[in-house]
Amino acid sequence: MIFALLVSAWIYVRGWRQLHRQMPSRYPINRLILFLSGLGAIFIALASPLDAFGNLLLAAHMVQHLLLLMIAPLLILTGQPVLPLLRGLPHDVMKDGLGPFLRWRALRNVGGALVGPVFAFCAMSLAVIFWHLPRFYELGLRSQGWHQTEHACFFFSALLFWWPVVDVWPSHSRTPRWAIIPYLLLADLVNTGLSAFLIFSKHVVYPTYEFAPRLWGISALGDQAIAGGIMWVPGSIVFLVPAVAVAMKALDSGRAIRPPSRVAQRKPNPPRKPWDLLRTPILGPMLRHAYFRRAAQAVMFLLAAAIVADGLFGPQVSAMNLAGVLPWTHWRALAVLALLIGGNFFCMACPFTLPRDFARRFLPARRLWPKQLRSKWTAVGLTVLYLWAYEAFSLWDSPWWTAWIIVGYFATALLVDGLFQGASFCKYVCPIGQFHFVNSMVSPLEVRVREPKVCGSCQTHDCLHGNARQRGCELYLFQPKKAGNFDCTFCLDCVHACPSDNVGILATLPGRAFGRLARLDVAALVLLLVFGAFVNASAMTVPVIQWMNEWQARLGFASRAPIVAAFYFVGLFIPLALVCVLSRPRWRDPGITFSLTLVPLGFSMWIAHFWFHYLTAWSAIVPAFRIAWVASSNMQVPAWWPPVEILLLDAGLLLTLYLGWKIARRFTPWAILAVLLYAAGLWILFQPMQMRGMLMS
Repeated sequence: MIFALLVSAWIYVRGWRQLHRQMPSRYPINRLILFLSGLGAIFIALASPLDAFGNLLLAAHMVQHLLLLMIAPLLILTGQPVLPLLRGLPHDVMKDGLGPFLRWRALRNVGGALVGPVFAFCAMSLAVIFWHLPRFYELGLRSQGWHQTEHACFFFSALLFWWPVVDVWPSHSRTPRWAIIPYLLLADLVNTGLSAFLIFSKHVVYPTYEFAPRLWGISALGDQAIAGGIMWVPGSIVFLVPAVAVAMKALDSGRAIRPPSRVAQRKPNPPRKPWDLLRTPILGPMLRHAYFRRAAQAVMFLLAAAIVADGLFGPQVSAMNLAGVLPWTHWRALAVLALLIGGNFFCMACPFTLPRDFARRFLPARRLWPKQLRSKWTAVGLTVLYLWAYEAFSLWDSPWWTAWIIVGYFATALLVDGLFQGASFCKYVCPIGQFHFVNSMVSPLEVRVREPKVCGSCQTHDCLHGNARQRGCELYLFQPKKAGNFDCTFCLDCVHACPSDNVGILATLPGRAFGRLARLDVAALVLLLVFGAFVNASAMTVPVIQWMNEWQARLGFASRAPIVAAFYFVGLFIPLALVCVLSRPRWRDPGITFSLTLVPLGFSMWIAHFWFHYLTAWSAIVPAFRIAWVASSNMQVPAWWPPVEILLLDAGLLLTLYLGWKIARRFTPWAILAVLLYAAGLWILFQPMQMRGMLMS
């Protein structure tokens, strides 16, 4: 094998030198480096000590598979090896030996079919699944010949798989470029399914490793979980990064479906109007109805009143109290689902502003919010306080404190907006509102104008100032210049006030308005909520809880609050440091904009976290209403949910990388930060998490 690698390297280098002189732009030095690195990956997989460890540790064997399936083939094909290998052969061998076969049409047709997406996908998927079945995997471990056959199947099927992805020159794939995206995502699903099988299996899948000598104290099950993690995390990244690159290139050119010649012949279509939720049957008229928002707020107000009453006077067992179940389990999960599907619909139905609106006739609200506080810094401080207090004082487990927090929300909204103009509570104070403002930036719907030309001829700007029958936007958001969904409460006052009926809830591309939010306070809020998603979720994992309990006992603290404070300080140190870096003029503008691109990744972590608790404790609503219920104490995580969590995190990483590339058109340290957060999120999701909001027998 080493001899074969050396000969391949010599042939490639010989051909590359000729092509580099003739076509330096197509065959630069990095092609040579990539190809040789691919051969080096094969050497590491099969001829280094890693091969010996593969019979003792499943994790080491999985690294071999990763190198043979993903790293080595991708590096070799990225080196564009076809012409260098042909030109590197002796002239007589090329002309008289291979020439007749290369001119044979039937052989070219067979080759084209082999590297076609359908056959290539099936070949690699079947090879991976077949050789990871326990019976055949054990056969490879017992027989050196079958083991070599297994590795050959992996490597050569992977060459076929990655060929259409790289689109090796001078061959040309007939498959539309956009089809590579589902091609890679389907391959990632196969990889995810096999990885999850290894990670979540309760027994050792391959008996050889159960009886093999245990190295470094790693148990057989622990080794199996590590192997699954190696296959899952780096494997998903290898599949997803090319998918992002293809998607970005397709979106950038807008010509991915047809070849350029056909696009040139096609007549340009008129721009298609975006889909408008307010113009859909049934739902549109209902949302536009003058009393819809008040009815939604009234329902939420009654629920809030019931939660407060039960929290103050009901049983102080969170799983049997509305204050312990509805806010922390049901509302959070359903609110982020609404953000994912449509937008900031919670703020539309927010109960905290309902008493303020009815009390407006008695409240003066003549003052302007202090100029020094017209930023998000107050909300940043309150959000840090909430994240710490939630875990330090176990607010989720205290119906009494939950009730008083809700009462405090009502009182603060009434006081602030009773004294100051412009919905100052929503815009500058409310941490819940800031959470929804930030994460709604990646929602698929946005309140915006339908026809900008109509607004250009408008003289009254009723959407902003209001009129005799309808108030305008209380947050002073001028629709033609509004930055996406940020600061928008979906109150639809602008919809009702517009005399031209030119404002709707339109479909939009996530992150469209990031460039117009380049403010340090907004970046600080975004970074806090993104990192807060990972810190908040990790604080509920069993390893972190055990670590905090150990330090509490070691230091002799009566309360866990100081330990939680230290943990959150460490966890939020990176965003605090990034904010300090972004305050410097050199890094300010690009850094602030890039920080916004992390929103999808943070949002995906919030969704995965909140819905884990919802799916494990949704039935707690029954005992909370004082109805006998047995099954709530035995709720388990559905088997399909862990893969969905990973897919959510995958989607968040993809969108974050795409938005970063769209802004910079190049790889930046922010992409590295996103990948590190993604890896941390995977670690969190793999850990056993504390079951909250449940009746535990």
